[in-house]
Amino acid sequence: MVRLLEERFGFQLFERRPNGLDLTAQGRALQPGLTSAFDAIAGLAEQVSLMRTTPVLTLGVGPTFAVRWLIPRLRGFYEQHPEIDVRLSTGGALNPFRDDWTCGILLGDGHWPGYEAELLFATDLFPVCTKAVAQRIQHPSKLTRQDMLQVAHSPEDWDLWLAAAGVKPRGKGVGPTFGNYTMALQAAVDGIGVAIGLRPYVEEDLAKGRLVAPFSVTVPKKRAWYLLYRAFRKDDPGLAVLRAWLIDSLSSERRSIAPKAPRNEP
Repeated sequence: MVRLLEERFGFQLFERRPNGLDLTAQGRALQPGLTSAFDAIAGLAEQVSLMRTTPVLTLGVGPTFAVRWLIPRLRGFYEQHPEIDVRLSTGGALNPFRDDWTCGILLGDGHWPGYEAELLFATDLFPVCTKAVAQRIQHPSKLTRQDMLQVAHSPEDWDLWLAAAGVKPRGKGVGPTFGNYTMALQAAVDGIGVAIGLRPYVEEDLAKGRLVAPFSVTVPKKRAWYLLYRAFRKDDPGLAVLRAWLIDSLSSERRSIAPKAPRNEP
């Protein structure tokens, strides 16, 4: 085969010696490109093999939703569907949907031109903090700017809740600002201040007493979580399995919307 290739090129690729072979100048010039090309072919062949034996589902999801809802439930998904290889990719408010994802779970208003969006669930907002912080805040009007932990990509949360509680919104620059809900809620757990809690993000913290809801007022968030995908992926078997599992998980976890921890009435 090498001789046939040399005949096609019109020059030798190897100098044939009694004790072995040495690359010619032309062979050395070809070697780097051919090596990378063969590596690419091998990698592609491996991907195709995996597609044949193990369905791969790439899911774009925000870091807070992944950490506080999805990942704790993934074991249950794998127990039911060990044949599906789930790969999580960073999505969310600050990262656009990528077309190499099978689907995504995103928080928004349901309007994504060019995509199919299926509503999963809405959420409500209410302040959360440690018991120690709650003891010194007996009424929403006692909240100071420094108390109110804010999420950079959802600056409207506090104004929505304060308006529902009958307190004049604080406006811009409410208080310490964090890049996502995970960081703001951790700051609340550490006693830095009061964060806006979203159900289901705070369920476990409330149940275990790490956080309490100091006031009874809740307000619907104007956005909800949606399963998002391109129309051409609608019949993807991995997507069908994920959709069915999500619906089943959500229906089995419906809870009362009333906060469960003790709180002070505004």
